[in-house]
Amino acid sequence: MAAPEGPLVVGVDSSTQSTKALVVDAATGQVVARGQAPHTVSADHESDPEQWWRALCAALEQCGPVVHQAAAVSVGGQQHGLVTLDAEGRPVRPALLWNDVRSAPQRDRLVEELGGPEVWAERFGSVPATSFTVTKWAWLREVEPEAAAATRAVRLPHDYLTERLTGRGTTDRGDASGTGWWSTATQEYDEEILEKVGLSPDLLPRVLGHGEAAGTVRPVEGLPLPQGALVATGTGDNMAAALGLGLRPGRPVLSLGTSGTVYAVSTHRPADPTGTVAGFADARTDWLPLACTLNCTLAVDRVAALFGLDREAVEAGGGVTVLPFLDGERTPHLPYASGLLTGLRHDTTPGHILQATYDGAVYALLEALERVLDADADADTPILLIGGGAKGTAWRETVRRLSGRPVVVPRAQELVALGAAAQAAGLLLGEDAAAVARRWSTAEGPSYEAVERDEETLARLSATLTGADTLLRQR
Repeated sequence: MAAPEGPLVVGVDSSTQSTKALVVDAATGQVVARGQAPHTVSADHESDPEQWWRALCAALEQCGPVVHQAAAVSVGGQQHGLVTLDAEGRPVRPALLWNDVRSAPQRDRLVEELGGPEVWAERFGSVPATSFTVTKWAWLREVEPEAAAATRAVRLPHDYLTERLTGRGTTDRGDASGTGWWSTATQEYDEEILEKVGLSPDLLPRVLGHGEAAGTVRPVEGLPLPQGALVATGTGDNMAAALGLGLRPGRPVLSLGTSGTVYAVSTHRPADPTGTVAGFADARTDWLPLACTLNCTLAVDRVAALFGLDREAVEAGGGVTVLPFLDGERTPHLPYASGLLTGLRHDTTPGHILQATYDGAVYALLEALERVLDADADADTPILLIGGGAKGTAWRETVRRLSGRPVVVPRAQELVALGAAAQAAGLLLGEDAAAVARRWSTAEGPSYEAVERDEETLARLSATLTGADTLLRQR
């Protein structure tokens, strides 16, 4: 491996299941060292923040002696989690993670009490999903009032780790925009909703601006980072991944994982009253409208397993239609749905059904993408295909056929940690973080030309979804 050309920075990805750390050459984007340590998550989607800190220290230690040369660090973290701290900065209880849905009744009540979805979209950019932090705090005050009363600071996961590094309570606009108490209209904490849920703004971290430092690394036992290294604002995982790709406005990203995600940077503040699009801020000064589906690679793999097929064993044709809403669905909003298969004939094969499952999963994502992109976005701009599914030929070809767009599969992996590293490098060098990532060529990779869009399959999926609406909404 060639010697680094520039100063070294560290990018951290603290996700649901693990913490990853990358030591990166700020000049070239070359990953010099990496480490990873797991988290434990309970069956009810809780996690002890203290173990995130231990995992961060362990991941950094795995990077070896080179980590001691890092001049700056930044943390990207899972969004929406509720971290409650006591007066000594210790967790009051385990964090409620993004995928905890026990606050659904509080969510419904809050949407109604503030005036309905339109009001929420206009003030906060999003109609809150049950994942949003404000619904979790409302649940905590109602169900565990002793824990709420003992809380002296409320943080998001990335805030918590950044504060452990610096000793200062800070956050950024990107992650804050997923709480439900930071207004995208005013770019400040919203006093009315805080009063409704009984949360003092004094318990919340200061929201830093783009390019502002959160502080410097303080001396902490067991932390292998050099004291005095710069600490960037950090951000949420989706915002960090967008930075990691160096996204410009209008460039669509489609992420294929257990769930599917579509997003694009926009210069226009989003406000979708249907709740399909979350109107997040990005980690810079723009916006990151985003939509998420619940059923993606895991749903396809389940159907493949039912037939004993390899996930690539698809067959074209057959005229069969599958809506793979095995776990209910978020986009479209069908929380009580189950999977639907229609159009079976004597000549239908398992391979036809598997391909139709891919079609149904991709169709939901592309429908969401139409809402995410600005009206003036170029329809010929290639889709950046990321996530575990991006490595699969069947996924890639289905996206090409149903979108009619070119597709690029970036070679860069670990985009959240890379985005955090770009943010750290931007702070250190006085550059824009997205421009740093573009200099690192993180979005480059194999490119696949556009093919004619399969209008017949799209029309069949649309008609099936409309015709089955009553069935899909049954509890």
